[in-house]
Amino acid sequence: MAATPDLEQAASVIDIAHGVIETATRALANMPGGVDANQVLAYDLAHAASAVATGTALLDYGAKGEAEARITVAYIADAVAEIAGKLFGREAEWGVAPGALDATRDFVAAYKDPAFLVQITDPGPRHLDADFELVQDTFRRFADEELEPIAEHIHRTNGDIPESIIAGLSEMGAFGLSIPEEYGGFGTGGEGEYIGMVVATEELSRGSLGAGGSLITRPEILTRALLAGGTEEQKHEWLPKLASTEVLNAVSVTEPDYGSDVAGVKVTARPTDGGWLINGVKTWCTFAGRADVLMVLARTDPNPEAGHRGLSMFIVPKPQAPGHHFTFTQEATGGAPGGGKMEGRAIDTIGYRGMHSFEVALEDWFVAAENQIGLEAGLGKGFYYQMAGFENGRLQTAARAIGVMQAAYESAVAYCAERKVFGQTLDQYQLTQAKLARMAVLIQAARQFAYTVARLMAVGEGTREASMVKAYVCRAAEWVTREAQQLHGGFGYAEEYDVSRYFLDARVLSIFEGADETLCLKVIARRMVSELDA
Repeated sequence: MAATPDLEQAASVIDIAHGVIETATRALANMPGGVDANQVLAYDLAHAASAVATGTALLDYGAKGEAEARITVAYIADAVAEIAGKLFGREAEWGVAPGALDATRDFVAAYKDPAFLVQITDPGPRHLDADFELVQDTFRRFADEELEPIAEHIHRTNGDIPESIIAGLSEMGAFGLSIPEEYGGFGTGGEGEYIGMVVATEELSRGSLGAGGSLITRPEILTRALLAGGTEEQKHEWLPKLASTEVLNAVSVTEPDYGSDVAGVKVTARPTDGGWLINGVKTWCTFAGRADVLMVLARTDPNPEAGHRGLSMFIVPKPQAPGHHFTFTQEATGGAPGGGKMEGRAIDTIGYRGMHSFEVALEDWFVAAENQIGLEAGLGKGFYYQMAGFENGRLQTAARAIGVMQAAYESAVAYCAERKVFGQTLDQYQLTQAKLARMAVLIQAARQFAYTVARLMAVGEGTREASMVKAYVCRAAEWVTREAQQLHGGFGYAEEYDVSRYFLDARVLSIFEGADETLCLKVIARRMVSELDA
C-alpha cells in the first residue's frame, strides 16, 4: 500500500541532508587550496546544496493539501537519493561518516516507490494570489494565441521575431514589469514585482523560449543596472523608453576569450572630446541586431591590475538591423567624431533561435559622456552594475526553464494519452507514469523555489539563492525535456513535434546568464564556505 505523506519526517530528512552539506562544506573549507583546488567536490556540493534548498522551500507548499504533500515528499526523497549517489564511496572526501544518510533510507524507499509516485498525476496547484493568477492567465493566453503558432516556424527558419510580438507584449506592459512607476513602468516594489516577473516569464517561455520569455530578460538586466548606479537623469531618460519599447536593448558583456570571467574583459573605452571611443569584440550579444542600444561593459582603466575595478558600463545607441548581419559607420554628427564602425554577425545555434546571438566588433565607436552609467561616480563600478542586473537575470532564467519544462511536460502527457504501444496507450504503463510523475514533481519544486527566491530578492537578499535556483532548475530542465522527447519515441526526434525544440532550447539554459560550473564554483560554493560561521 502506498505511503501517506509525512511532512514531519520530510523536514527531518531535510535537516539530515543539510547537516551533511554543512559538514562537507567545513571539510572543503579546511582543504588546502579550498574551492579552487577541490573543484569536483565544490561543484557536487553546490548542486547538492541547491537541491536541499529547493526541498526546504517546498515544505510550506506541502502543508497546503494532499497533492502538495505528495509532491513535496516525492521531491525530497528524489533529491536525497541523488545526494546519496554523489556521496557513496566519497564519504572521506566529504568529511562525513559512511552512514551519514542511513536515517533517511526508509523515507526514500517509501516515496520513491513507484506505487507512490503514480499517484502524482500533475504538477499540482501553484497557490498564487488572485493578482498573480490574473498575470498568469493573461500571459498564458498571449503565449497560446500569439507565440505558440509561430514558435516552430521561427525555430526552423532561424527567423526574426515578428514586430507584432514585440508590440503585443509592449501593450501588455511586459517590458516594464520591474521598472518603477515613477519611471514609466509597472513595478511597485516588494515581492509582487519579483513574483509577477517570474510568473510572466514562465508563461511566455512556455509558448516560446526564444521569441517570448527571453524578450523581457534584456530590459530587466539593463533596468537593474540603471537602478543600481544610474543618475536620476539617466533613469528618467532610459527607463521610460525601455518600458514603452521605444528602445529595445541587448547585453554586451561576454567576449571571445572572457565569458563568466568578467574581470578579464578587454574591450576598451578611452576618453575623447564629449565622450568615449569603444574598441574591441563582444560575443553572445543576444538580440543585438534588432536592439536600439547595447549595454556594454568596457575597460576604462587601462591598468590590467585593476581587474574588475577597472570596468565601467555604457549605454551604446545603434540603428536597428533585421536578419543576421549588420555594419554601421558613424557620421560626425551630434558630437560624434565620425568614422566609428560597428559590425555584427549572428552565431548559428542549434536552438534558442529568433533573437539571434551576435558577435559584435566595435572600432572607435563613439558614445556620449552622458551614456556612461553613473558618470564620474560610476567609473570602475560597471562590474557591480552588471552583477545587479545578472542576479535578477538568473532568477528570470530559472523562470524561463520552468516554462520550457511545463511545455515539454504538457506535450508528453498529451502524446502518451494517445499513442498506443502493444495494445495500450503509453500512459497506462508504470514506467511512463513514474516518469511523468517525476517531471511534475521537479516542475513544481522548481516553481516554488523560484517564488521563494523572488521573495528574498524583494527584501534585498537571495544573492546566493538566485544562483542556486538557476543552477538547479536549468539542470532539471534538461532531464525533463529529454524524457519528454524520449516518451515521444521516434517522433521526439522529428522536427514536426515541438518537443524536439524544447530539448534543444533547454540545453542553453545551463550555459548563459552564468555558466553552471562558474555559478557553482565561484558563487555558490564560495558563499557557502564564507557563510559557515556567519
